[in-house]
Amino acid sequence: MSRRTRISGLRQAAPIVLPSLLLCDFGNLEREVERLELAGVNGLHLDVMDGNFVPNFTYGMPIVAALRKLTDLTLDVHLMIDDPGRYVEDFYEAGADLITIHIESTNQTLEALQRIRNTGAAAGLAINPQTPLSRIQGCIELCDLVLVMSVEAGFGGQSFDEGAISRIRQVNEMTGPECLIEVDGGINQNTIGACADAGAKLFVVGSAIFGKQDYTAAITELVSCAVTS
Repeated sequence: MSRRTRISGLRQAAPIVLPSLLLCDFGNLEREVERLELAGVNGLHLDVMDGNFVPNFTYGMPIVAALRKLTDLTLDVHLMIDDPGRYVEDFYEAGADLITIHIESTNQTLEALQRIRNTGAAAGLAINPQTPLSRIQGCIELCDLVLVMSVEAGFGGQSFDEGAISRIRQVNEMTGPECLIEVDGGINQNTIGACADAGAKLFVVGSAIFGKQDYTAAITELVSCAVTS
């Protein structure tokens, strides 16, 4: 199955909670993946940071490749790096199914999105809270997904920016039904419902899952809050 077809499955299964592995126990990565699979997740969100575009440094292709060997879940790779187009093919070969770049990270956004699509991966475009939404207008036709950041990119554990709700609504109006809207930052049982109401379908969650003992209960509650909002 072509990796880009995986996004069709995400559309059909929405709302979807995507655990952000930034906060998982990397000393027991295989066990963490098993627990998340048993909890019924549809995919995993991987935050790649280079210490330049954002003031933090995480992991790269080797972790993506290791996860690809551990699971058949969709791997949603969020590149918070400078000039991401240089590494698109490498992350695809490592196992990424969906590759998201930041509008702020390159002057060649259209070219980078097209390179993602050419690999067979689904293409995502992320935008930070302070960046005008008009910046993404000319890129939407190449996007399978738009990621609305509800915190500034770079660190986990930040508080949810309420302004993201109106931005999600605006992005929902800008895009067609085939483009998924994802939200990332401060998503928990108290914030996920308003984001779902505004039009988000994919919800990146960190501490509201990994800060709990029971992943299954945490994910079930999050999905319930999104569905019943």
